[in-house]
Amino acid sequence: MKRTSVQSEIKQSRPFRSKQQEATVALLRTASVVGRALARVLEPWNLSLAQYNALRIIRGAGADGISTLAIRERMIEEGTTITRIVDRLEEAGYVERERAMPDRRQVTCRATAAGVKLLDKIDPLVDAADEEAVSALSARDLAQFVELLDTVRGANAKRGAPRTMIRANPD
Repeated sequence: MKRTSVQSEIKQSRPFRSKQQEATVALLRTASVVGRALARVLEPWNLSLAQYNALRIIRGAGADGISTLAIRERMIEEGTTITRIVDRLEEAGYVERERAMPDRRQVTCRATAAGVKLLDKIDPLVDAADEEAVSALSARDLAQFVELLDTVRGANAKRGAPRTMIRANPD
C-alpha cells in the first residue's frame, strides 16, 4: 500500500487505523505547518500568533474598546490565556486597559496609536502569507475547502466542543 503524504511527513510506516484518523492527523499537521509559516512573519516584532490575533480584535473594537472576555471568545485558537496576552501587549505599549466602574472585575482594552501603527505595518505581510498558505488551491477548491472546514467545525461544536470554534473572527 502506497504511503500518503502525511504518513511520509511524520515518518509513519504503518497505515492509519482509518481514513478519519488520517484526515484528523492531516488537518492538525496542516494547521501546524501553516501556523509556523505565519509565526515566522511575526517574529521580527516579537509577536505570537495569539498576540497578533488579540491585537487585531482590540483594534477592530474601535474607541469603545472591548472586554477581555469578549476578546477570548473571538480568538482563533481557543483556550488562550487572554490576561497574559494582554499583559504582554500592554507592556509593549500596543494596548491600554481600563477597569470598569463599579465592577472592577470588568476590563476594557483599547489599541494604542502604536498598536494601530504596528498592525498597519504587519497586516499586509500576514495577508500575503495567508494567500501563500493556500496558493496551491484554485478559487473553486478554496471555496470547497472553506465549506468542508466549516462542516467539520460545526459537527464538532454540536458534539460539545466550544462554540468559539465555529465563529468567524472579523477584525
